[in-house]
Amino acid sequence: MEPDDSVNVLGTALEVCGMDPVTGFFRDGHCNTCAADQGSHTVCAVMTSEFLAYSKYVGNDLSTPRPEYRFKGLKPGDSWCLCASRFLQAHDEGCAPKVSLSATHLRALDIVPLEILKQHAA
Repeated sequence: MEPDDSVNVLGTALEVCGMDPVTGFFRDGHCNTCAADQGSHTVCAVMTSEFLAYSKYVGNDLSTPRPEYRFKGLKPGDSWCLCASRFLQAHDEGCAPKVSLSATHLRALDIVPLEILKQHAA
C-alpha cells in the first residue's frame, strides 16, 4: 500500500497532524491516504467535547479507550485524521471541529469544499 503524494489542501507539504495519540490511516501521524483508505481519513481535526459527543452519538465513539487496539481514546484538544465525509456531516449538523489546513490531505477536497474547511481553520 503506497500512500498518495503527501500534499495538503494549501498545495504545500503535508504537515504532521498528531503523534499523541498517533493518527492517520497509516498510523504515521499524517493524514496520508491511498486507494485502500475507504473512509478517506484526510481531515486533520482538533477534537472538541461537542464533536466527540456528536461522533459517539452517530456511532463512532472516539473518546472511549480501546486497549485492544492500543487506542487510549481522544479528548478535547487532540488532533485526529477524520473521515472527510464525517467532517462534512458534522459541519452540516453545526458541530464540526477545528481543522489544521496544513495537515489536511489534498484528497479531502474530493469530499469537502475548501471554503468549508477554511471556515473551520484552527
